[in-house]
Amino acid sequence: MENTVFVRLRDSGQTYFYNSAHLNVKEGDYVIVEHDRGLDYGQIVSPKDAVLDNKSQEPLKKIIRVAKDSDLKQIEDNRVKSREAFNTCLKKIEEHKLDMKLVRAEYSFDRTKIVFYFTASGRVDFRNLVKDLAKIFKARIELRQIGVRDEARLFGGFGHCGRQLCCGTFLKDFEPVTIKMAKEEGLPLNPPKISGLCGRLMCCLYFEYESYKILAKGLPKEGEHINTKQGKGKVTNVNVFKRIATVELEDGSQIEVSYNE
Repeated sequence: MENTVFVRLRDSGQTYFYNSAHLNVKEGDYVIVEHDRGLDYGQIVSPKDAVLDNKSQEPLKKIIRVAKDSDLKQIEDNRVKSREAFNTCLKKIEEHKLDMKLVRAEYSFDRTKIVFYFTASGRVDFRNLVKDLAKIFKARIELRQIGVRDEARLFGGFGHCGRQLCCGTFLKDFEPVTIKMAKEEGLPLNPPKISGLCGRLMCCLYFEYESYKILAKGLPKEGEHINTKQGKGKVTNVNVFKRIATVELEDGSQIEVSYNE
């Protein structure tokens, strides 16, 4: 049986399912993997067997080995070479007068491929740039246009909660986040308060949304008029965690109504 784990490819790549086979791997381990016609490296981001959603039904690629000391040294050497490649690419972008912002460069483990991440306001014709870079580095060149959420994930940082960004730690993919989710949590609809470092709605709103819907089940909505033992009133506040609604009665007094039973 395949033991499936999530592996974040390189330092900034996407997260993929891999077959850990007989290897004893744990969260945080660096591993050498099969990927894209060669060897690459990644880091385990799921400590236990993951739930596989393999719609293509293709066999999972395997983890070759847990990274050895010599592998870790090569990974570090690749990071140094990546910074050099980044600077070279910057100069070439200026030469070609391309309207794009280079964000990061990464070598594959076996150095047969270099991935350059960039942002741009529209489509960029970088064919000549790729040809120049391929001649310089004698490797396959991939230029990958990313969005502002991806850029925040690459650079990392801390959110309003004081913790590291979800996108830079455990999130596998970006999911659509809507203002309705913020309303469901009762958050103030003030853009700076509900937006992440990327300027978009915070990712946490998405994966908290289902929990809030479950917790709010059976509770009245804020602004709703309800009947209580003390009489009719208007709901002015709802605490979904304590399952308590604050109600303002017709005489102006306020009471708390519990929905824990």
